[in-house]
Amino acid sequence: MFKGSMVALVTPFKKGKVDEEGLCSLVEFHVENGTDVICPCGTTGESATLSFEEHQQVVDITVKAAGGRVYILAGTGSNNTEEAILLTEYARKTGATGCLLITPYYNRPTQEGLFLHFKKIAEEVDIPLILYNVPARTGVNLLPETVEKLSGLENIIGIKEASGSLAQASEIVNRCGDGFDVISGDDVNALPMMAVGGKGLISVTANIAPKEISRMVHAAGEGRFDEARKLHHQLLQLHNAMFLQTNPIPVKTALSMMGKISSEMRLPLCSMPTDMAEKLKDVLSDYNLI
Repeated sequence: MFKGSMVALVTPFKKGKVDEEGLCSLVEFHVENGTDVICPCGTTGESATLSFEEHQQVVDITVKAAGGRVYILAGTGSNNTEEAILLTEYARKTGATGCLLITPYYNRPTQEGLFLHFKKIAEEVDIPLILYNVPARTGVNLLPETVEKLSGLENIIGIKEASGSLAQASEIVNRCGDGFDVISGDDVNALPMMAVGGKGLISVTANIAPKEISRMVHAAGEGRFDEARKLHHQLLQLHNAMFLQTNPIPVKTALSMMGKISSEMRLPLCSMPTDMAEKLKDVLSDYNLI
């Protein structure tokens, strides 16, 4: 279900509030430029600083703006299992296609605790679920054997794998089989992960270059790896620019430079220093994005 080019959507703000008009405009930008799945309220969407009500607001707006033209994979994870259930159930009622569930952060649960956390959400809410593993952010690594156990639950259908380990991604593919969607959570690792059986990419760079990311991911998904490799290398400096500082600082700054949204973000994230912003501007100019 969840394959191809997927965007980890930013949350635009204006004067401290969710910018509804800006968010709708971004959704339209992706619909028009080949994005297959829109993923609001993830790391790139600054979910950690959204209130419960704002989280619901962003999911509502995204679902309505998309109007069924693309899938919506809403971030609904939490380090509080009951809160994750509430967010996931709300997304289901709103009309999201599926939900993306981060591993519980800060708690540092055992593998058994991780299994029980995801199992409880899957049992409580009848919606397709994608696991999300990003140890650098959360302090815990969802191991392949645990993913295999979870893949046996009917509505857990895939994982956004962002451990940075191609070996780990390969083992998940081997253990879980072709019916389980293994999705790259890192732009630079998308092509090699798809070469070993991944189904697509949840991308930061797609926020600013959705058409180009879609071309690369679809070329790989259709087995046109010579073309995909060429596109991968063409996009490499743009990927690198998106991580000049902590995500989503560079991508929101880039979208502002492109005139799409305000660069406003929430503390503890803050604006890029001038010298780094100039480096980002040069890259965007080189790619004819500004």
